[in-house]
Amino acid sequence: MHISKETLSILKNFRDLNSNIYVVPGNTIKTITPAKNVMAWASVQEDFPVEFGIWDLTSFLGTVSLFDNPEFDFHDKYVMISGGKSSRVKYYYSDPSLLTIPTQNVKMPDPVVVIDLEEETFNELKKASSVLGLPDLSFVSNGSEVSAILSDKSNATNNTYSLDIEKSTFTEGAEFNFDFKIDHLRFIPGSYRMKIAEKVVSEFQNTVTSLAYWVAVQTTSSYNVPVETAGAI
Repeated sequence: MHISKETLSILKNFRDLNSNIYVVPGNTIKTITPAKNVMAWASVQEDFPVEFGIWDLTSFLGTVSLFDNPEFDFHDKYVMISGGKSSRVKYYYSDPSLLTIPTQNVKMPDPVVVIDLEEETFNELKKASSVLGLPDLSFVSNGSEVSAILSDKSNATNNTYSLDIEKSTFTEGAEFNFDFKIDHLRFIPGSYRMKIAEKVVSEFQNTVTSLAYWVAVQTTSSYNVPVETAGAI
């Protein structure tokens, strides 16, 4: 079987979250960071025939890059990667007990805030974070409008960068401050619909492909809503 460029791009992105991966039979792949604060899931074109673990995704992807149009022949303990008629690599799987594996799917609570994060906006925030050295990203509401604010929460006198968010849904009058580490938002470029629960977790769903990330919100986050309007949106 062949593995598409799109799937290889997803694996490269997942490598940024976790250096190893465990794949089960079927057409979905997922990973979780060692700190278990970011989980990612994707539905891919391929239907993998066996379960297998890769200890070092960088090594695996580097091996794949040796071939222009590689063929993958999956066996119980290894995959044979070949190109043309003469060159091939016998790549052995890793013991699953050595890998960081998602043990269950995320059950996303009802969101209190939904934000459409366009690719252009997301790219602008990541660029500004890099240029200004600001590691913290907050989505903040004063009760009527939402802004994305970059800052360094370890230095109250440092510069900040803010950007108005045009498309958002939340309870009228709600004031909130949902904090993230921008380094945790290492996503494949694209537009995302972001759903934020009142506590613990957020979901970023790619608007074009079957790709999603779940990211823990920082403990410094807060959400307050008038009692008469309280509840999920």
